[in-house]
Amino acid sequence: MRRGDTLVDLLSSSAEEPKSKALRYVISAVALVLLMAGGLWYLLRYTTEKHTVERFMNAVVAGDSQQAYQIWRPHPGFSLQDFVSFWGPNGYYSPIKSYRIETAEVPPKGGSGVVVVIEISAYTPFPKPEETVKSAQNREVELWVERSDQSLSFPPP
Repeated sequence: MRRGDTLVDLLSSSAEEPKSKALRYVISAVALVLLMAGGLWYLLRYTTEKHTVERFMNAVVAGDSQQAYQIWRPHPGFSLQDFVSFWGPNGYYSPIKSYRIETAEVPPKGGSGVVVVIEISAYTPFPKPEETVKSAQNREVELWVERSDQSLSFPPP
């Protein structure tokens, strides 16, 4: 392309208007801030639900069934005896000596809660992946955390 006697191409280093340069910096800064805020939100979006599960599992590992039951916030039809049959010292998931939170996500069909997947182990500390004999005995458990009141239950089928 020719403009007058000067050849203008895309890579030419012509002087830029100060206004447009400042505008470009402002737009770039706003885009960077929005990108960082979105990334931070993505990393921290289920922190409350994970913290609730962490408190619950710490009580279970400590053998404090009463405290764990209070954190669970069961509906009236789920008694302490029912709870202990799952999480107590001789319950379905016992023995639980350590755990690890794997994931937290909203179920694909949506809902008012978050599914937090934990891996429980009968060993302390939690077995490393290379400890195949111990890690093969780990169990994966899904817990439903209701967002409105942070109550726990098992996810709906």
